[in-house]
Amino acid sequence: MIDAGQLREIAVAFLVVLDKSMLYYLLFINSFYALLLLLAIPELLRNWRIGEDENLRLLRGTGVVPPISILVPAHDEETTIVVSVLSFLTLEYPRHEVIVVNDGSSDGTMEALKTAYELYDVPQAYPAVVETSEVRGYYRSKLHPKLSCMDKAPGGKGDALNAALNAARYPYVLAVDADTLIEPDALLRLVRPFLLGESVAAVGGTIRVVNGSVIEHGRVVDARVDTRWLPGVQTVEYLRSFLFGRLGWNQLGGNLIISGALGLFKREHMLSIGGYDSANLTEDMDLVVRLHRHLRKIASEDKMHFVPDPVAWTEVPTTVRGLAGQRNRWHRGLIATLVTHRAMLFNPRYGRVGMISFPFYLFGEMLAPVVEVIGYLGVALALILGVVNLEFAALFLVVAVGFGLMLSLWAIVLEEVSFRRYPHRGDALRLVGFALIEGFGYRQMTVWFRLVAFWSYLRGDKRWGVMVREGSNQAPGQQPSA
Repeated sequence: MIDAGQLREIAVAFLVVLDKSMLYYLLFINSFYALLLLLAIPELLRNWRIGEDENLRLLRGTGVVPPISILVPAHDEETTIVVSVLSFLTLEYPRHEVIVVNDGSSDGTMEALKTAYELYDVPQAYPAVVETSEVRGYYRSKLHPKLSCMDKAPGGKGDALNAALNAARYPYVLAVDADTLIEPDALLRLVRPFLLGESVAAVGGTIRVVNGSVIEHGRVVDARVDTRWLPGVQTVEYLRSFLFGRLGWNQLGGNLIISGALGLFKREHMLSIGGYDSANLTEDMDLVVRLHRHLRKIASEDKMHFVPDPVAWTEVPTTVRGLAGQRNRWHRGLIATLVTHRAMLFNPRYGRVGMISFPFYLFGEMLAPVVEVIGYLGVALALILGVVNLEFAALFLVVAVGFGLMLSLWAIVLEEVSFRRYPHRGDALRLVGFALIEGFGYRQMTVWFRLVAFWSYLRGDKRWGVMVREGSNQAPGQQPSA
């Protein structure tokens, strides 16, 4: 029989091993993020140099850039759809079309489009290569020959994108969100890898937080950092994720995510894999993973690139409830994608994607909230039992929070010395302030949201969630521009 004293000794030994294991795990993950940062610096400098405005001016009005179809899924976007579509139509690009798909909206999205753009009925003029839910109507615009629209039964974002993919006339397609504001020259910057003689299957751009900025006619005319803590902290988070997180993966050849808000793809590859998986809640990541598998299968040299200077602006949640729903959905989609494609894990058949990227996303992203919560609880319990000293607890806190702070500050530095999308001096100071407070409350909150996502996934929760928007991506107190 094991007495109480022996049981306590076993528990203490277990806690010591657990705490040290969690510390080593966090050290490894954060060190890998630091490696991504180092790899991102030369990539950032290279893109900065070749992305100068004078180089873009040479491309405007030329026939060397490939024609692009812009795919715009829309669901209950009545308040923003007209301005957003106008921003897509007026992008600085020699040849592109805009295909808007109203995915069973319950508000006046379709009516707003018909009125603003004088839509008229047309017959279906293309084969439905990818199966979708019923398309109830096809429309063209009397005012803008580049614009076509579809009205279809609800099927989700992926299904709406597939309907637009069927209708696309051009060899490259750009998937965007209906509430996204794309900078006028973003397409010219996005196609740059295709023009440099590289083998490219897809290109992703940078997503930035629009909350707090001034919008006119679907354009960000004065980029600002929101003064409220929740969107402000997310601004730092987005900078860190895009400026070195995804840029660093270019060097490792293994980007697993191209944001659904700004992603350019070869249409032939997308059709070959059957388009988007409408059942996946993060259809953009699932698409990229399936593309990696497809490219390996056909022995294609095409790569997935991330380019930092094409920018799209999006609104982020301003309430804790909205953030919880968003992060829960993102993590459920991540779990579903990694579970579905688990055969890629440590599989040399998939090269660096199978040996580096997939394992990192599994152990460093999917399981991170589980490990971090266990670590917090283990350290707290060890402190209560007096088996871990304060120096170790402080070290754990530094690794868990301090490392993230360092990476955030470096992302801000990279932003300030490169693209400087926030020209006001006060915004730089505000970013530093939000970086300082991110690790104390916000980080733990998002860890909890992601942890809850495991239970949601196991229950088969397929809800998309609803985010209350502030209206046409305006700055607080602004009215939507005409």
